[in-house]
Amino acid sequence: MISRLLIASIATVAMLASVHADDPPAKILPYFKPPADLATDFDNYRSPLKFDDGTPVKNAADWQKRRVEILKYWHGEMGEWPALIEKPKVELGEKEQRDGITQHRIKIETAPGRTVEDAYLLIPEGKGPFPAVVVVFYEAKTGVGLGKSPMVAFAMDLTKRGFVTLSLGGDPNTYYPTKATCKIQPLSFHAYEAANCYNALANMPNVDAKRIGVVGHSYGGKWSMFAGCLYDKFACAATSDPGIMFDEKRSNVNYWEPWYLGFDSSLETQRKAGIPNEKNPRTGPYKKMMADGRDLHELHSLMAPRPFFVSGGSEDAAERWKGLNHSVAVNKLLGFENRVGLTTRKNHTPSEESNAALYEFFEWSLKAK
Repeated sequence: MISRLLIASIATVAMLASVHADDPPAKILPYFKPPADLATDFDNYRSPLKFDDGTPVKNAADWQKRRVEILKYWHGEMGEWPALIEKPKVELGEKEQRDGITQHRIKIETAPGRTVEDAYLLIPEGKGPFPAVVVVFYEAKTGVGLGKSPMVAFAMDLTKRGFVTLSLGGDPNTYYPTKATCKIQPLSFHAYEAANCYNALANMPNVDAKRIGVVGHSYGGKWSMFAGCLYDKFACAATSDPGIMFDEKRSNVNYWEPWYLGFDSSLETQRKAGIPNEKNPRTGPYKKMMADGRDLHELHSLMAPRPFFVSGGSEDAAERWKGLNHSVAVNKLLGFENRVGLTTRKNHTPSEESNAALYEFFEWSLKAK
């Protein structure tokens, strides 16, 4: 397992070194620079550039070993994934033309014995092969512009810009294969599903397998972040205001809940919703991660040197650079700059301005030669 991960990680870094343009375009380049007062602030987060035994990571070869160590810990706590499905089954359903875009309602195999019917495939005009993006949210129709949140129509907006998109819906309370036999934390399982969606897109003749990204908003932002970080075939990843660090001061940054990272199969009754306290304590892997001093900056670092973009809102203000600076440091060790970006806005819901930057990020990271 470890040697396989190490070989794959080294191959990914070598490939990505030649795929991405040197710098983001001028429109979004400022978002890849933390404010001066935060540029050297790493808070008290433990550096991912230290092995678990405290030995420093000195070079790129060391980092590949450290990367495997991080993956081993997180998968070990959250539950190992089943083998990925090399060729997931995709059944094309109802077809519709919308503003020059071909939209298919689809059924897609996302795990052994599991088929998701809440999904759409959108294809732009032209010959291809196209870059592609997996878009994840509570339900798929929002991503294609048929829901109540037009600012979260990421799939439709990206397809208008020349991307094939796969919009996938999913209930956070998904315990695979059943709640009684669940050994994978729901958030990690959804990341596994997204990885299989990557494989489905990569098998399509009109998609360039080297140029596939992932994005989501809110709960979907947690989902897309874990997917991109845990599956290194995604060429880039973006997340919209999920709460990118553990933060028990904010109720919406709720990784402690059973439907994210707090599921404990040994408990007859799972913890009540809400910020952990003495009467409603932490449970599951989240409890262990907090006790071990772990945080999500370790996952972010797994993106390096792939571009990672945070469209921050009420849950992810500028202070999140304190966590992201650790990923900046990893990229610097690998010889890369401007691979980590953060935009900020007041509200949780995306704005036209924040979406413009988000889409520009995908234009750069997946279209640039």
